[in-house]
Amino acid sequence: MESQPEYLRKVLTAYSKTPGTIGVVRGPDRLVAAQLYKRGVPLAAVENALMLAAARRLVRPDGLPPHPPIRSLAYFLPVIEEVLDLQVSPQYFVYLSDWLARHTKRP
Repeated sequence: MESQPEYLRKVLTAYSKTPGTIGVVRGPDRLVAAQLYKRGVPLAAVENALMLAAARRLVRPDGLPPHPPIRSLAYFLPVIEEVLDLQVSPQYFVYLSDWLARHTKRP
């Protein structure tokens, strides 16, 4: 596992670049990232959860307005828990990353 500063940097960077977020890291986001580190949540699980939640928000019936922007890393906590319990191939998240890249404009 990375050092705490490296882990926090990677989590917060991934969060700020996730489609659908406001793209700004706030104090409470740093606290959530520190809690994830303290719990030993793998960085890959956090990154995969960010992708999964972003993809889910993009899949909407035609004619519905877009979701409002996500303003907190805490929004993703239930999806992080879900990803920790998932038993899927890592290739699924490679596919999901490619799908997001095709369907969003990422910075």
